[in-house]
Amino acid sequence: MKSMKFIITVFIPVFIVKSAFGIVGTPISQKMEINNFIVKETQLNSNKLSIIATDQNEIPLKNINGIFQFSINGFKNEFRFNNGITVFPQQIDESTFIYLRHENESGTNGKLYYILSSNGNLNTFEISWIILAIIPLSILLLIFLFRKFIIIGGVILILVFFFNSKHGLNLSTFIDTIFDGLRNLV
Repeated sequence: MKSMKFIITVFIPVFIVKSAFGIVGTPISQKMEINNFIVKETQLNSNKLSIIATDQNEIPLKNINGIFQFSINGFKNEFRFNNGITVFPQQIDESTFIYLRHENESGTNGKLYYILSSNGNLNTFEISWIILAIIPLSILLLIFLFRKFIIIGGVILILVFFFNSKHGLNLSTFIDTIFDGLRNLV
């Protein structure tokens, strides 16, 4: 009987106070992580891009606030997220490749984007690592199948790598993108 009185006098008032002030299940106890993100042009249309923290279905997460580290084309940057969004500090004046990488406790997320600059607008296209690997491999396969096209295939392969490197996609970024994609398969 004494234990019942103890429960009634101690636990019930604590439960009432917690539920009255909304203390139960506060988001402070939740860990803030960015497990997925997308890149889009800012709404101000100022030739700047914004990183938006999303879930796996690319639905924006509004509860992400704080400073997070990203690597952009191999350079480390810290971004302050407010309501799940941050803005690149640099303006983008011409078309380029951008490789974003974010590492947290649950793993590394890397994405390659081609930013097309036309008429003052920026259009972002996410490039899958599969497509990135298939294009040169298919050219090499055609070269080996049809030996008459060795010179033409070699020229096409050189032009593809020249176009990519001119727009910011160097060989190390190319390889990092493919390895990140393979790591996410396992």
